[in-house]
Amino acid sequence: MGVIEVEGLRKEYRRARGAPSIALAGLELSVPEGGVFGFLGPNGSGKTTTIRCLLGLVRPSGGRTRVLGADPQRDLASVIRRVGSIVETPALFPNFSGRRNLQLLGALDGIAPRAVDDMLGRVGLGGRGRDLVGTYSLGMRQRLGLAAALLKDPELLILDEPANGLDPAGIKEIRDLIRSLGAEGRTVFVSSHLLGEVQQTCDRVAILSQGRLVTAGPVEDVLAIGHRAGLLVRLGDLARGVEVLRAAGLDAALVGDVIRVALTPDEGARVTEVLAREGLYVSEVRPEEVDLETVFLELTGGESGEAP
Repeated sequence: MGVIEVEGLRKEYRRARGAPSIALAGLELSVPEGGVFGFLGPNGSGKTTTIRCLLGLVRPSGGRTRVLGADPQRDLASVIRRVGSIVETPALFPNFSGRRNLQLLGALDGIAPRAVDDMLGRVGLGGRGRDLVGTYSLGMRQRLGLAAALLKDPELLILDEPANGLDPAGIKEIRDLIRSLGAEGRTVFVSSHLLGEVQQTCDRVAILSQGRLVTAGPVEDVLAIGHRAGLLVRLGDLARGVEVLRAAGLDAALVGDVIRVALTPDEGARVTEVLAREGLYVSEVRPEEVDLETVFLELTGGESGEAP
């Protein structure tokens, strides 16, 4: 059994008029223990609704969920000390310092002040811990929220857009921190719309669309089942090159300033041979790299954005 198990999860929001809004339509998901699991979906796909159901903040319309073996709607209290979370913008006291906010949270669980200082340093707020949270930027509030989520030294972290509001340097710091947490043996379940970051951070990924699971698995496997990579060819006369390749029965298309040929990387010699017979000589032949963003857009029908 996984750390998180979701079976047939449904959530409908009733409206005053008309049909109900369906946020989740029978979602199936299993998150194994350890490492970083990316949870992706376009706008309206149900990412945050799923997280709220997992944390007992929203009651599902149907289906079954388990977090560390517990039903969030009935006995989440039995495992809550083993779970840390950030859902949307962390709730903090703006008139208290960051350090004082963490001390108050830590006191509920008997956490020593020294642990608070260590955690501030770990999220890059060691020099700002005595400043009022009201003076913090959105990115700093996100860091403080992550520190709060880590105070209990949890086995499972559930993070909804943890890099929200961070500048590029801050995003890299949070990425490195999340990777280190996963490497420690924790399970980090993170939703994000920053697909490049997910590709660099996560071991496994799940993609949602319209409240249903589209695909899930190791990042490398998800990349492989999406857009199939080809060869990118560069030469002086691109239009003539496309014409020659197509005449030879190859699937070739002009993409920007290169020709994309639907062949595997080990078939580059075939491309150069076909072109050379017609007096066309390539300046570059290289494999096309497929990233998570390309696969994401193809699997979700070109939708983009983040879930509500």
